[in-house]
Amino acid sequence: MTADLLSDDILKLLEKGNLSPCYLFYGPEEFRRERVLSRIREEFLPESTRDFNLEICYGGEADPYDIMNRASSSPFMASRRLIIVRRTEEFKAEQLEKFLPYLEEPVISTCLIFVSSRPDFKKRFYKKMRSSGWAVNFAALQPYQIGPWIRKTAKELGMNISRQACLYLQQIVGDRLDDIYSELFKLRLRYGEGDVGEEEVRELAIHSRLYSIFELVNAISVKDRGESLSVLSRFLEEEDKRSGPLQVIGMINRQLGLLWRTKAMKEKGINSKQMASKLGVQPFAAGKLVKQSTHWSVNDLEYGISQLHRADRLLKSGSRPRPVLECLVLSLCG
Repeated sequence: MTADLLSDDILKLLEKGNLSPCYLFYGPEEFRRERVLSRIREEFLPESTRDFNLEICYGGEADPYDIMNRASSSPFMASRRLIIVRRTEEFKAEQLEKFLPYLEEPVISTCLIFVSSRPDFKKRFYKKMRSSGWAVNFAALQPYQIGPWIRKTAKELGMNISRQACLYLQQIVGDRLDDIYSELFKLRLRYGEGDVGEEEVRELAIHSRLYSIFELVNAISVKDRGESLSVLSRFLEEEDKRSGPLQVIGMINRQLGLLWRTKAMKEKGINSKQMASKLGVQPFAAGKLVKQSTHWSVNDLEYGISQLHRADRLLKSGSRPRPVLECLVLSLCG
């Protein structure tokens, strides 16, 4: 079986001008996928004729024969055409079958990119894309891959960010690439091009809502009731009233899950390095979790999870966020 391509493979081919006539973009990492599509639009087609040679179609709406006719058309005042077919998974099986003759002899002046969130590689269409070497997997990055991604992306923005700054940024923001990119862009606006260290990241983070959640989770993890309530109050004053409280619930839920797993592995004698791999966090974060887990018994964690579920139900039923979250924090830190 032909190994699927990765996003970096496509970018290398793009730089050389060697894109294939067809691709299937799939996988959970939407942010990287959209950045690659943006690069292709900008670099594959000349700006002066882009509007005439770029088309976006949607599965479940466009007719396969119409898409193939468009793909078979000659470029207008240019040498290449680009057609992006989104929501490919919404085509019925018999509709996907109609593309197979085109895939046998695709038009080389057109790059036809199918985008699917749920590809079924048992179907002939998807099998053909994979066997032809056109399947591109936008898999989620592992935690250990995010640091190098941050440095590479920062370099694209004109910044040379230190390794410690990368780790600190990842610790605060988490593993969502769109959130990380947003913070990198803020760093670029604030400090311009050049070297960026942990001090610059920390200074920017202090004014960030993500930093507030980071502080809140840390304070709850060591059961610091006063600090937890103080950070929560600051967060609620600045945050979106609808999504903010549920974001707090989600982050605390994740943290309690990590503490529970850390406690279980600690009792089995697993060291911090092994824990980091199993938890999907950086080694320094695993060491921090080990220290925090000493503040929690199994009963505490079970009670904490039950209180989270209760708070979640109250928020979704329309209860006022502040008293619900304050009672939650008091319960967790008690």
